[in-house]
Amino acid sequence: MTRARSGKTMLRGRARVRKLTKGFRLGRHHLYRQSLVTLIRGRRYAFRDRRVKKREFRKLWIVRINAACRMRGMRYGQMISGLQRAQVILDRKTLADLAVHDPEVFTKLVELARANLPAVAVSA
Repeated sequence: MTRARSGKTMLRGRARVRKLTKGFRLGRHHLYRQSLVTLIRGRRYAFRDRRVKKREFRKLWIVRINAACRMRGMRYGQMISGLQRAQVILDRKTLADLAVHDPEVFTKLVELARANLPAVAVSA
C-alpha cells in the first residue's frame, strides 16, 4: 500500500507544527521541515535555559548583596559566614531583596554578621 503524504492527518500535523512556530521569521514559520527543526532546537534551548535562568538569578543576588555589604564595610563572604554562625536562615534572594528595598534591616543583619565573626588572631 502506498504511503499517504497529503491527507487530512498529515496536513493537521503540519498545521499544528506551524501554529507552534508562530512568531518565527521567514521559512522558520512557513516551511514545514525548517519549522520542525527550529521547533526542536528551540525546545532544547528552553529546557537548558530553565536551569541557566536559576544560575543567573543567583549570581545577580550575590552581586547585589556584595555591593550592599561593601557599602557597610564588609565583604560578601564574611557576611554569609557571620550569618551562618548566627544561625540566620535567609536565602540569597531574600537578602538581595532586603538590600534593595529595606536597607535598615539589611544594616542590622550586617551588624549581626559582624558580631558573630570569629576574632582575627593578630600575629607579630
